[in-house]
Amino acid sequence: MRTNDGLGFIDIDRIYHAWESNFTLSISPRTLAVAFFSWALHMAVLPGKRTELMMEILIKASRYCDYLRYAYEDREYPDCFTPASEDRRFRGAEWRRWPFNAFAQGFLMVESFWQSATTCVHGLSCHDENVVSFTIRQLIDVFAPSNFIATNPEVLNRTREQFGTNLIHGWLNFFEDFKRALYREKPVGVEDFKVGENIAVTPGKVIFRNRLIELIQYSPATGQVHAEPLLIIPAWIMKFYILDLSPHNSLAGYLVKKGYTVFMISWKNPDSEDRDISMDDYRTMGVMAALDVISAVVPGAKIHALGYCIGGNILSVATAAMARDDDDRIASLTLLTTQGDFTEAGELMLFIDECQVTYLEDIMWYKGYLDTRQMSGAFQLLRSNDLIWSRYIQDYLMGQRRPMSDLMAWNADTTRMPYRMHSEFLRSLFLDNDLAEGRYIVGDRPVFLNDIKGPIFLVATLRDHVAPWRSVYKFLFFNNAEEITFVLCSGGHNAGIIGEPGGRARFFRMSTRRAGEKHVDPDHWLEKTPEQTGSWWTPWEHWLARHCSTLVAPPPTGAPEKGLPPLCDAPGTYVFQE
Repeated sequence: MRTNDGLGFIDIDRIYHAWESNFTLSISPRTLAVAFFSWALHMAVLPGKRTELMMEILIKASRYCDYLRYAYEDREYPDCFTPASEDRRFRGAEWRRWPFNAFAQGFLMVESFWQSATTCVHGLSCHDENVVSFTIRQLIDVFAPSNFIATNPEVLNRTREQFGTNLIHGWLNFFEDFKRALYREKPVGVEDFKVGENIAVTPGKVIFRNRLIELIQYSPATGQVHAEPLLIIPAWIMKFYILDLSPHNSLAGYLVKKGYTVFMISWKNPDSEDRDISMDDYRTMGVMAALDVISAVVPGAKIHALGYCIGGNILSVATAAMARDDDDRIASLTLLTTQGDFTEAGELMLFIDECQVTYLEDIMWYKGYLDTRQMSGAFQLLRSNDLIWSRYIQDYLMGQRRPMSDLMAWNADTTRMPYRMHSEFLRSLFLDNDLAEGRYIVGDRPVFLNDIKGPIFLVATLRDHVAPWRSVYKFLFFNNAEEITFVLCSGGHNAGIIGEPGGRARFFRMSTRRAGEKHVDPDHWLEKTPEQTGSWWTPWEHWLARHCSTLVAPPPTGAPEKGLPPLCDAPGTYVFQE
């Protein structure tokens, strides 16, 4: 049934959800309400759990009172509550002084109690438990003593030393950030990083363009190159040049200096006209179109393929479909922070259920795309201490801006995602796990990751909040390729991947499983695999070289005789789309 203006009643609901999302960080309030109602309902009929919590708070309060009694006189008196290993808020020496140690311990006591109250609730679904626990943790973090001038000794010391001028600088920083957010401007310092001038400057040419991609062929830097070219497929959630940042940490630049012919996809930033672009369009107009172009430029050569994040997902789908259809052009497969199975996708799954996906679909239906600014707040909540509160303390209380880096500037260069593609991605991969379970359809038949038989190199990062390393590791459980190398490197989802040799202290663990060898669970693997210092780029490049055949003269740039002339200089035009 439709109203007089042609809208269906369900369209009215979608419009309302799209409007409401402006005030909810694009998180469905119904998801939170259902989870909290379920938690409260379970707690109401669990007298044992409630009694346990009462006893726990009495014991913890008693320990805290003892701590207050002795810590007042003895600065070295042992703490009664220990923060999580990743919690760095109270590590400074100033937090050992009275009364700040008492503030920190009191906060940790409350945090510990609510952790107990929202976990191990008998009968509560894992999803609802995680949503409640996560939300309560975010609310508690608001009141951490580190967030207030009077209870943060480091801020107090700086205020005394600078006679309060740090707070003036902090207010100026706040108003500058507020103004930029209001006018949808990029953060302070981004203007120092200009695409094509001091970032994304590896020489090359765009040799192909369609509705969805530009394909960059980088210029050779050596007299001879490996016979097999390399195609890099970045995620289209952000701009491609995370893999071609500054000259010192550009993966593309590193590879051409090592003698590889490198091709890189630069994705178009979609708008409302692209609302109906599908996941399969990203495969055909993206991965397969790029492979066809490379085959025209370097005829007869096998192609190494690298996919990053969601780019790795579509590459996995494409490679599995090629294996099914006896297309053997892929020489090796490298997947960076790419999940094949989404059943254990970490805290990101807090925002993925039927209610939340429907909510996002309604937002995208209204505009034709999802603006990543709409979801950036939700992603920041996953690492709120690092991305929200530490910045608040540093920029607004201490009055010191953190210097802008190339990676931070790239992170501020957001893109959009088409309505249809993102809906299919969330439902098929996240909600239904179709790819891992053999139900993902390409053409008219399903594809199976186990059909991929060539050498595979997997990279995960230790502190990844988007693709947890144990989830990435599960790729080994449903693929029996002739050789799978798994690397776990230091850092997070992005910073861990941009880990150039010779940079700051880095480490990784690496092992190879060959066909027929027994599987090892991730925790046992972590325990038995030795840690190595350095960048994962180095062993990966050695691995790549071992799977190349010979050295040859560099191929021509493009193939004008086949309708593939150089179109413009790298980094192309799509990267500049706002």
